Amino acid sequence: MSFKNEVDPSLRARLVTRLKLEWRTFSPRLQVVAKYIIDHPADFGLDPIRVTASKIGVSTFTLVRMATTLGLSGYDELREPFRRALLTSATDGERHEWISRMAEEGAVGSVLAEASANTAAVVERSIRAQDPESMARAADILLTSRDAFLTATRASYALAYFFHYVGRMALPTLQLIPRHMNSPIDEMRNAGADDVLVAITFTPYSRDTIEACKYAQSKGMKLILISDSDFVVPELTPEVTLIASTLSTHYFGTFTGAMAVVESLIAILVARGGDDARERINAYEDLRNEIDAYWRPVKKQ
Repeated sequence: MSFKNEVDPSLRARLVTRLKLEWRTFSPRLQVVAKYIIDHPADFGLDPIRVTASKIGVSTFTLVRMATTLGLSGYDELREPFRRALLTSATDGERHEWISRMAEEGAVGSVLAEASANTAAVVERSIRAQDPESMARAADILLTSRDAFLTATRASYALAYFFHYVGRMALPTLQLIPRHMNSPIDEMRNAGADDVLVAITFTPYSRDTIEACKYAQSKGMKLILISDSDFVVPELTPEVTLIASTLSTHYFGTFTGAMAVVESLIAILVARGGDDARERINAYEDLRNEIDAYWRPVKKQ
């Protein structure tokens, strides 16, 4: 299989698919390399071979061997589709005029413009990656399950908290776990095939979240993942994976794309929940008004 001199934009996707399909046939070192390429395609396309080897913790020879194992002529042929995809993204994602103007407003303006451009691109990439059929399947699994558990840790917890706060109005069976100081596994000890776990995790993946997913599968529960890869851990076989980009130009991941995916899923839950969902949402709003939950300015006499 040779990609040399081709300009097909699907090359990177085809390589990633092949790495996933053949992952179990690779040696342990090549499995580590393949997982890195799948999870960090932008870094792989951008970094020189020595930098990539250092990040993965393997030798440059191992990277070359990854290429030859795939039937390619060498490392450059393996890396080229990922590098070309970055160049294509830069061309496709031309900056809005206001971002260009912002970039000219000193050092702070330059940083703000770069962050803004990245945020907009991440949201667009994340939404464009969604398949309506997968979104609908995730919503239907949630709506028809006996109990819907939701778990995440660290930065991903903010997404889970918002999902739970808003989503439970349309889906009263939605439970954010763990509660208090328990572990997610403690909360699912009585769960079974009629239940579902929604797990949110991004690179580097949370050990607690991965173990919760494995436990859920061992109980026969359905699994929905919201992540930056559909190849998080080989042992996981989710019914649905909703992929969101978290690529960032600064030191921390950008979660706006993941939030857009969560909000889209909530919108579909409300739409497919019908009148019952809308009535529950209205009931929540009526209750807040009854208990005077919202601040209102005092009218002058």
